[in-house]
Amino acid sequence: MRSLPVADPGTPDARSPIRYLLWVARRQAGPLAVGIGYAIVWWIAMALVPIAVGAGIDAIRAEDTSALLICGAVVLALGTVQAVAGTMRHRMAVFNWLSAAYRTVQVIARQATRLGATLPKRVSTGEVVSVGNSDIAHIGNALDILLRAVGSVFAIVTVTVILIRTSVPLGLTVLVGVPIMTVAVAPLLRPLHRRQHEHRDLQGELSTRAADIVAGLRVLRGVGGGEQVFADRYAGESQKVRHAGVRVASVQSVLEGAQILLPGLLIAGVTWLGATFALRDEITTGDLVAFYGAAVFLIAPMRTLTEAADKLAKGHVAAGRVVRILNLEPEVAGGTGDSGAACQGGLLRDVASGVAVRPGIFTAVAAASPEESIAIADRLGRYTDGDVDFGDVPLDRLPLAEVRRRILVADNGAALFAGRLRDELDTTGKASEEDLAAALHTACAEDIIGALPDGLDSEVAEAGREFSGGQQQRLRLARALTADPEVLILVEPTSAVDAHSEARIADRLAKARSGRTTLVCTTSPLVLDRADHVIYVEEGVVRARGTHRELLATAPAYAATVTREEG
Repeated sequence: MRSLPVADPGTPDARSPIRYLLWVARRQAGPLAVGIGYAIVWWIAMALVPIAVGAGIDAIRAEDTSALLICGAVVLALGTVQAVAGTMRHRMAVFNWLSAAYRTVQVIARQATRLGATLPKRVSTGEVVSVGNSDIAHIGNALDILLRAVGSVFAIVTVTVILIRTSVPLGLTVLVGVPIMTVAVAPLLRPLHRRQHEHRDLQGELSTRAADIVAGLRVLRGVGGGEQVFADRYAGESQKVRHAGVRVASVQSVLEGAQILLPGLLIAGVTWLGATFALRDEITTGDLVAFYGAAVFLIAPMRTLTEAADKLAKGHVAAGRVVRILNLEPEVAGGTGDSGAACQGGLLRDVASGVAVRPGIFTAVAAASPEESIAIADRLGRYTDGDVDFGDVPLDRLPLAEVRRRILVADNGAALFAGRLRDELDTTGKASEEDLAAALHTACAEDIIGALPDGLDSEVAEAGREFSGGQQQRLRLARALTADPEVLILVEPTSAVDAHSEARIADRLAKARSGRTTLVCTTSPLVLDRADHVIYVEEGVVRARGTHRELLATAPAYAATVTREEG
């Protein structure tokens, strides 16, 4: 048994769609070669059956029993070889299809992880969904068809050589006719390629629209008529996708018809010539049957070549989407330092705003607008570029993996993924039961776990949709606390909970992170009152520092911000 997916998919060649497809083919060159070998044997075995049958008919006319038995044995042997080789060819085709599809999924998933927050900013949700939904299938088909396409070429050459040796005019008719039939459908491939490209773009846009509607369904239902408006827009766009699909199908149908008509004309011509030669006794009756059978057989490899052109065109379009994602660069590049070990930590300072997070201190930032505190948190966590120092080392000199390990930014945009809740909260798998219990207690989330049928072993649905907004926020906080990073940055961790729960969380959070470097971006008076040090930011820079009560008395702008009062 072969194991899929492979442990390491390799580094893709993303310079162009063709180069990517060639890279995928090279990575599975061995299975491809074996599959092509089986396909060649399979095709040639089929191609030789009409020749053996024709020889058997001549043996019957000559009343040569031994020759007839030999021909019968040859037909049986060819049938057996065809069955075995066909089975193995199909097995290798399935493996190559899956291998190419899984490899593409792996490199896309790895790139998505590398891009992080950059991906949703640069590529729509529908685009990513379409890559995993349809593009990998087209890339798999492009690799799958190579087996039969290469084998069909060998079969056509074999039949042509045999026919030329039997009758030069008939052989030349096939030799010239097959390329002409193949080239005749080429003009259809360009419009088909273009329309498939347009259809694929519209599918991606429609998937994005669907994802947006599902994500905002609750809001839409709360707006009068909002749900129906978006449903109507989705219906309109789905009709555009349908019309684009019909345009693709119109060219596809002409292509399919040409695959039947053109080989049929070739067969008719070869059969007519063969019958004429047989009447002149230039070829035997068996040769005529062999020529007819060979001409009919040629429909299959010719259709395969046309099918290959179609699937390779679709694979090229799909590879173009994959290459586009693979060529994206994260907004924040990795650091230039060799290791984070040289950074001993210490004061985490955002130079642009003047916000400084002292080690071992529970610090809070209250900003005049939420966007300002979010921007500061993103710079301190290195989700956007900025002039930030971590101790004596610029943050952008540290390897990005080291920054992620030591500094955790938890905001309300973080998602809850499907799976077991225990695994969702303990992302490293290293936390003990006591650690999880302590984190849940700090986040006031014990009641959530108690209401679940299997407690921490309960399954979480996609995006944690079975939980309310406040419950999701408390679970996200518990997850961040379980990680226990060196520096924890929380962005509005209590904005969706009631005042009673907020007070308990504020008190427990200050105790749980005592002696640990913590920054909370919030305007909640309950949280600010528990902070050791409060920083007020307005217009992107620090305006005041002190404790919550000191700033209430000495900084009117701060007091107005946290008490929601004018002036």
